[in-house]
Amino acid sequence: MHASIFTELAVIVTVVVALSALMKLLRQPLIMGYIITGVLVGPSFSFFHITRNQNAFDSFSAIGITLLLFIIGLGLNAGVIKSLGRVSFTTSMSILPFLGFLGFGASKLLGFDDTTSLVLAMAIFFSSTIIVLKTLSDKKETTRLYGQITLGVLLIEDLVATVAVVVLAMMAGPASTGDVSILAIIAKALALGGGLYVIGRFVMPYIARFVAQSQELLFLFALSWGLAVATLFDIAGFSHEVGALFAGVSLAGLPYASEMAAKLKPLRDFFIVIFFVTLGESFTIESIRQNLWAACVLAAIVIFGKPLLVLMSLGIQRYTKLTSFKTALHLSQISEFSIIFVTIAASKGLVAADMVSLITLTAFITIGISSYLMKHADGLFRVFEKPLRHFERISTRNPKQHRAFYPVILVGYHKGGHEFLRTFRDMKQRYIVVDYDPEVIESLEEQGVRHAYGDATDEEFLDELNAGRAQLVVSTMTDLDTNRSLLLYIRRRNQKSSFICHANNYSEAAELYEHGASYVSLPHYIGSERVSSFIKRHGLDHDALANYRDKHLITIGRQALKG
Repeated sequence: MHASIFTELAVIVTVVVALSALMKLLRQPLIMGYIITGVLVGPSFSFFHITRNQNAFDSFSAIGITLLLFIIGLGLNAGVIKSLGRVSFTTSMSILPFLGFLGFGASKLLGFDDTTSLVLAMAIFFSSTIIVLKTLSDKKETTRLYGQITLGVLLIEDLVATVAVVVLAMMAGPASTGDVSILAIIAKALALGGGLYVIGRFVMPYIARFVAQSQELLFLFALSWGLAVATLFDIAGFSHEVGALFAGVSLAGLPYASEMAAKLKPLRDFFIVIFFVTLGESFTIESIRQNLWAACVLAAIVIFGKPLLVLMSLGIQRYTKLTSFKTALHLSQISEFSIIFVTIAASKGLVAADMVSLITLTAFITIGISSYLMKHADGLFRVFEKPLRHFERISTRNPKQHRAFYPVILVGYHKGGHEFLRTFRDMKQRYIVVDYDPEVIESLEEQGVRHAYGDATDEEFLDELNAGRAQLVVSTMTDLDTNRSLLLYIRRRNQKSSFICHANNYSEAAELYEHGASYVSLPHYIGSERVSSFIKRHGLDHDALANYRDKHLITIGRQALKG
């Protein structure tokens, strides 16, 4: 048995690597390579059918989901919940009834009974935490404003999913014991939640301080805690996914939470790949043929209907069209939990067994299309920017009037931002700090620093700050796309504004200079201290900074000749 599993796993990993490399060459999402691997090694193709120990691979998938949600829980903090809790809750709850109505109506038109239609309508509400988080992580945009809102909505959906499973169990159970079941569930939930709070608040700091003395012990402790709590929740009648999430939340306040998450991520990535492979295995030619039309109808509701509802909800809450659009695209798929939800309903006899194949095919279609939409979100926004004006934030005032003016804007507080702030204060310049990290915003608020929470690539947000009129804009961000987007915005509105930013290498610096940057700071060449000192000596003189830039360009030219 062990040799068989080992051989199967070795072959599957080899196929995954080959197909992932092909997807990389074709510039396609790697997730598609994982799912296609599952189709090839599953029962659809008898010649390639490799996976015989299905129970083992299902367990691997469950471990991947558990680790993913545990790491998400480790990243949750009071700042995120405080800043985005209301918008996430409002968006989720405004989507649920309308999407449910569309799903229920479409299912009825497809010929399903009321119970099946209700289950399918609920299943298409959940978006995939795995897909979205992996995409945001790959793009390094989990801390962007739209990324934070998306993750907040997913968290609310996870809570709704927990309630949905409870309701599902009650629908299948005896009606006479309904009140007893509800009381028992509430009692167990309060006991588990209270126990985790007490342990996380009063016991874990001492245990974590001890285990943190050894990196290996810290890794093992985090792994054991996540799996143990997930198992406890599963035994208590809740899903292990919810248990893993709350296991992470109970440790999120520890100073070692980030280190725990970093150590677990490689292990998570491996098991998540197995999950996607297992998802692909569930397809057969016959199931695809029988459910294709119904799956396409449900997929259309998810891909078009849900993003439209998100756009409307965030627009009403006065978020910009860029933030609303990117959030909407990242919620345009159904979740792995949708499959689990329908599977539970089928096991309880509430829906037919082939509904699992239907929702799995729907998941495959929506995940595949959504992966492309998320990958090309910026390009799609440029294409649909004009029509998206209909979803602009609602306001009774003219947003171009009575806007505050800041001669100096600092984008990003970390990586030398404090040096610039000290300079601006010494110069008695009116300034504002822009950042999209809730923890940074909370820190700035405690320090009494003027700040704005938003995405520096969002032009509507920059318009509200009057960024185009600023005399000096300093970006401590090292991301080339962010700096280029911000620089182009500034130059279209003000050629005399000084723009200082950071780059990772001479090639990036040359490109930013080509677009009109006043000065680009490079590693090992000049730091924030020296640039801030120059600003302090010369003030906001654009010409003086231009001469400073010319000397730097000579250095870059010499480096290019050496290369």
